Amino acid sequence: MPAFRYKAVTPAGETVEGRMDAASADDVIARLQEQGNVPLEAADAAGGGSLFGGLRRKSLSGGALVEFTEQLGILLHAGLPLDRALQMLLELPEGERARHVVERIRDRVRGGASLSRAMEEEHGVFGKLYLSMVRAGEAGGALDAALARLADYLTRARKLRESVIGALVYPAFLLFGVLGSLVLLLAFVLPQFVPIFHDMNVQIPLITRVLMAFGSFLHDWGLLVLIALVIAGLYAGARMRDAVARRAFDARLLRVKVFGPLLLKVDTARLMRTLGSMLKNGVSLLAALGIARQVVSNRELSAQLEPAIEAVKGGDSLSHALAAHTGFPKLAIQITTVGEESGTLDDMLLRAADTYDGEVKSAIDKMLSALVPILTIVMALLVAGIMMSILLPLLSLTGSIQ
Repeated sequence: MPAFRYKAVTPAGETVEGRMDAASADDVIARLQEQGNVPLEAADAAGGGSLFGGLRRKSLSGGALVEFTEQLGILLHAGLPLDRALQMLLELPEGERARHVVERIRDRVRGGASLSRAMEEEHGVFGKLYLSMVRAGEAGGALDAALARLADYLTRARKLRESVIGALVYPAFLLFGVLGSLVLLLAFVLPQFVPIFHDMNVQIPLITRVLMAFGSFLHDWGLLVLIALVIAGLYAGARMRDAVARRAFDARLLRVKVFGPLLLKVDTARLMRTLGSMLKNGVSLLAALGIARQVVSNRELSAQLEPAIEAVKGGDSLSHALAAHTGFPKLAIQITTVGEESGTLDDMLLRAADTYDGEVKSAIDKMLSALVPILTIVMALLVAGIMMSILLPLLSLTGSIQ
């Protein structure tokens, strides 16, 4: 009998890994669910499986994934069998590769695999949260509702991401365009005037001497500076892969005045929405906390959730555990308290997520609306300074000739 490695979240909220002998990965998932666990991964212990995973990860774009999830939920809610619903969805995703993903899922389902197992075989197309929500929906007999909540979750995340990217396009073009012009002026244009000024014995102003020195440095050492920056970036990326260094960096980010509160709200919305969605699907609170902890991107906040989960295991309420052991906002904790007292914790968590999503979007819109004029003013001052450094000696030269 083949061996399979698995990863799951226990009813106590702990993430466990191990090996299990079973006839298939579906049997492993079924056994884990019978034990009350929420499976996250089940794969052949002998197989690599990930060699071609990177080639498939982008087979479904963000829009296609949302459309696939939403439409599949609607068709299942209408009472269609799963394989027939998948067959109808074959023409929906854009692109031939995305269509092949849906086709492979349909074939696996027709071969007897569960939907979550068929999706897991795509190795990275569907995230852990996605697969856990689908498995919870399958176990609770409410797959259509689980897919509807997933579609809503993905839609909100995609809209926020697209709004930020769209708003950053113009500032990015402005920044790179002006910086490129400044480097060109400093490294190649300004040095051409240096021999003229020296030959004519023109008194060179301080601003011109400073910019000329900077331009000469860029001209002579610019390539080495670029190489050094690339090496520094690679080193920083390697350091960020270290868990201790990454947690320390994330802790410092939370203390930054402007970006810290914004990042805190982003992860608060992510945690609240994940917890609310998992509880809606019938997942236990401790198991939902174990899964939601993996969704929080800030390592410091994720580490703070460990003692909070332990406190909940000991019988403490979620709101008190979050207040005592984490740095999440007071409003989110108060909303959680109201949900626990009223018996509507899942709904209140989702409302808290909506609240913080709105605050994040509003804050980002304000920041981006202020970014363009600030960049324009700064770049205008820089260009004006360079032009002055060139014109002042030229005016002095012209006056001496007259």
